[in-house]
Amino acid sequence: MNNSVTNTARLLWAGLRALLVLTVVTGVIYPLAVTGVAQALFNDKANGSEITADGEVVGSSLIGQSYNLPLKKGQETPDADLKWFQGRPANGLGSNSVNAQYSLLLSGATNLAADSKVLVQQVRDAKAAVVKDNSTAGYKVDASEVPADAVTSSASGLDPDISPEYADIQVHRIAEENGLSVAQVAKLVEDHTDGRTLGFIGEPRVNVLELNIALKDLVAKKS
Repeated sequence: MNNSVTNTARLLWAGLRALLVLTVVTGVIYPLAVTGVAQALFNDKANGSEITADGEVVGSSLIGQSYNLPLKKGQETPDADLKWFQGRPANGLGSNSVNAQYSLLLSGATNLAADSKVLVQQVRDAKAAVVKDNSTAGYKVDASEVPADAVTSSASGLDPDISPEYADIQVHRIAEENGLSVAQVAKLVEDHTDGRTLGFIGEPRVNVLELNIALKDLVAKKS
C-alpha cells in the first residue's frame, strides 16, 4: 500500500515538473524568442504593416479601406467618393462600428455560388457602375475592359490591392476630379505598381491606400 502511494506521488510530482518546464518553455521562452526575432528582422510586418501619412498611422497595407461619401438622408448604401481611387467591391459581413475613422469592413465572403443569380446581378451592376463612374468627356470605358477584380470581392472582403488594369481605368476620372493631368496620374499608378512576389508568385498589384496617399500629396503640391 505504501509503495503504491509513493509511486503515485512520484508520478504526480514528475508530471507537475514536466508541466512547469513545458509551461516555461512553450508559454514564456518560445513566445519571447519568436517576438524578439520578429521585432529584430521583420519589425514592420510584426507591427501590422502600418502605413503612415503626415506622421500618423492611417491604416495597414494588408487591409483595404473604403472611400465613400457620407450617407445621404434615407440612403442605405453610400456613393463612392470619385476623387479617390476605388478598391475592390467589399461584399463582406458588414460595417465595423468600432473603427469609425476608417469604417473598415468585417472580414468575410458572400459565399454565393458561381451560378447564383444574385452574384451574377451584383457583377453586372458593378460593371455598369465602373463604366459609368470612370467614363469622362474625353475617355469612354468599354465594358470589355473592366477587369474581374473591379466587379468581384476577395474571399476576405478586405483586399488592399487592385490590378494595374483596374487602376488604369480610373486614371482619367481621377485626373478630372482632382484637376490633374492624365500623365501625372498615370505616372502615379506606374510608380505604385508592384510586380509579382519573387518574380513569379501572384500577380502585379497596386496598393490602394498607398496610391491614395500619394494622390493626396500630389494634389496638395498642385494647390
